[in-house]
Amino acid sequence: MRLLHFILSHSIFIALCAVGLCYQTSLLLHISNDRFIYGFIFFSTICSYNFYWLLSKFYFYNDGLSLHFVKKHVSFFIIFSIALLSTSYFLFALPAIIPYAFIGIISTLLYSLPLWPFPFLKKLQRLGFFKTLLLAFTWAYVTTIVPAVSLLATDFVAVFILFAARFCFMLLLCIIFDKRDMALDKTHGLHSLATDTASVKLDIIINAVFVIYFLMGLLLRFHFNDKPQMFAFLITGAIVWYVYTLSRKTQGYLFYYFLVDGLMLVTAGASYLAGLI
Repeated sequence: MRLLHFILSHSIFIALCAVGLCYQTSLLLHISNDRFIYGFIFFSTICSYNFYWLLSKFYFYNDGLSLHFVKKHVSFFIIFSIALLSTSYFLFALPAIIPYAFIGIISTLLYSLPLWPFPFLKKLQRLGFFKTLLLAFTWAYVTTIVPAVSLLATDFVAVFILFAARFCFMLLLCIIFDKRDMALDKTHGLHSLATDTASVKLDIIINAVFVIYFLMGLLLRFHFNDKPQMFAFLITGAIVWYVYTLSRKTQGYLFYYFLVDGLMLVTAGASYLAGLI
């Protein structure tokens, strides 16, 4: 159980989920990717998440940066350092994606800005709606555009459709986490889509996002006339909606960091099985 907690808390599991989505992109768009792409996606996800966790822990740590702070969170510093070096290695092994990767890096930094120790940046905490959209955009961009760089010039329409579907999918997951953290965010003065939107309006937004996700997903399968993938998408779409309904009730740590995040692997796994047919 301790090992599972380490894997979840240090974002190793969610990095595997990111690789799963990247692999799904290759399957759905019928392209082949160098293994270095998967290495970059894996380590950059670990790097960005551990960077954010360290910033958030520092933000809520009243004594500031100290030796005690470093010792208390040493595992995060170690994982972050290893991931940063590995990300740099894989990135420079793939010079063609460097311009595209920097957009993802900039998006990650923008998302973390409200936690930087500068008073003038605290105003950014009020941009809750933007924060949620930015996180969903970053995930969709990194797991769709980066692995599909080779297809942008020849079939931009397919890449865009998948990006739109992936964005809506990630936005649904982000909103589920926003709703979970709503009370804590309000206590710390942080904002998100859930804190800044009335419950009824938030439900309308969620329903609209799911409909767009569903339509874009179907459109992509129609684009390639891929019937097995169509069937797989219908099943995973139903699973995504079911998990969302479960999230409306109080759930524990494993539900969010294993089941909700695990939806990424579920969709990728379904696409893999459909590809075997």
